[in-house]
Amino acid sequence: MKSNSETREQFDKKFSILKPLILNAKKMTVFTGAGVSTLSGIPDFRSSKGIYSKKWEGLDVEHILSISFFMENPDVFYTWAKAFWYKLDTYEPNVVHRTLAKLEAKGYMRSLYTQNIDMLHQKAGSKKQYEVHGSAAHHYCTNCNRHYSYDEIAPIVLRDEVPRCTACGSLIKPDIVFYGENLNTHILNRAYEDFRNTDLCLVLGSSLRVQPAASFPMYATQNGAPLVIVNAQQTTQDGAATLRFIDLEKVFVALESWVDT
Repeated sequence: MKSNSETREQFDKKFSILKPLILNAKKMTVFTGAGVSTLSGIPDFRSSKGIYSKKWEGLDVEHILSISFFMENPDVFYTWAKAFWYKLDTYEPNVVHRTLAKLEAKGYMRSLYTQNIDMLHQKAGSKKQYEVHGSAAHHYCTNCNRHYSYDEIAPIVLRDEVPRCTACGSLIKPDIVFYGENLNTHILNRAYEDFRNTDLCLVLGSSLRVQPAASFPMYATQNGAPLVIVNAQQTTQDGAATLRFIDLEKVFVALESWVDT
């Protein structure tokens, strides 16, 4: 499905339905995926041109992002990550990040859950945002659990060094969920609760294929909440959607203009 398959008339009709849904919601919950970050120029993972589509130095990137590989080959991981994760601070929030922060500030949004690790929701000013897969903003020692910030670790990685704990000398790991690790139980439980009790669920820039986070919107629809999906590609929950938009940027340019009035 391509963005030009949605006419202006179709868009305007659906947008006129979306506005009162947001206005009347008291507990709106939002779920964002990589499609939001691509509007800021950050590559996604799973598209035909995404990070996973090409090997790096003969290695599958998914293998590089496994916890077992990281613990055995931290130098390889950090060499790969140098060009991507440790330049995330150079990207800026886009219209989606900005508008969600404004919706929260005006009391329309209760909570935001993101699969993205890029810190852009936080940078845009969102307060009630939860990073399901972790965040590049935080790092910790794999031995003594001492915590470090992105600003402390990025310069070390950019010097082609493996970051080591200043207290015990052990390996430092980004606080991001690697393959083979479990998601944060506290965030998961909070998400299940919020999506069960929401009165409006927005899914933005996600095809809803990565579990368990992809199941969050199901909890909303099972309890009668309207589901609004905005994504260029088909998602696993399109059939349950109250509204389905294609062009994320178009929707949020219109939403930002409306919120600002």
